[in-house]
Amino acid sequence: MSQRTTPRQSTLRTRAAVLAAGLGVTTALGAGVAFAANSSGDAGAPRASATAVVDKQAQTEKASAAKAADKAKDKKAKKINPTWAKPVSKYKLSAGYGLGGGMWASKHSGQDFAVAVGTNVKAAHAGTVVKAGPNGAGDGPAYGNAIVVKHGTGPSAKYSQYAHLSKVKVHIGQKVDKGQSIALSGNTGNSSGPHLHFEIRTTPNYGSAINPVSFLRSADVTL
Repeated sequence: MSQRTTPRQSTLRTRAAVLAAGLGVTTALGAGVAFAANSSGDAGAPRASATAVVDKQAQTEKASAAKAADKAKDKKAKKINPTWAKPVSKYKLSAGYGLGGGMWASKHSGQDFAVAVGTNVKAAHAGTVVKAGPNGAGDGPAYGNAIVVKHGTGPSAKYSQYAHLSKVKVHIGQKVDKGQSIALSGNTGNSSGPHLHFEIRTTPNYGSAINPVSFLRSADVTL
């Protein structure tokens, strides 16, 4: 036997169904809006982050390119106008550093530049004259008339030596500039012919010479 529903009960049930349906739609719509908001937020954040990364990378690359350009410019400037120079302008390289033979007590301590007597000899770098005169300026008669110039200060200081000179034009304590005339080449001392004997040293004294050609080339001087 079925239960009879009164008109009032039917109306109440209808209202409840409509209300429930409305709440369901609202809930669904709310979830959809929230999902859209989250989706928009999640999608937007990576785009902003990617843009920042690209901008930062572009700035880094630009800074690196500018630094490389400045370095290349400095290198080119050094090659055009190096801080060191050749001690003579016109010459022929003769006896080289480390060469053995009866001409030297052990091995050749410098580089010889074959030039005529009276050729202008120039300071290879700015510095102060620490030795000048006969008897190798204190390093022995084999050098003849000689000059030693100090370049720089402290442990990294270097010394250039010029020997077999016919004339010394500077004195101890004198400041000289790169390219300044300091002597005239000759054939004094233990010499088999007119030339300039040139050394680069780590101290002012004999026995501390290094390869002068390698040194000058490392300073962008073409020989």
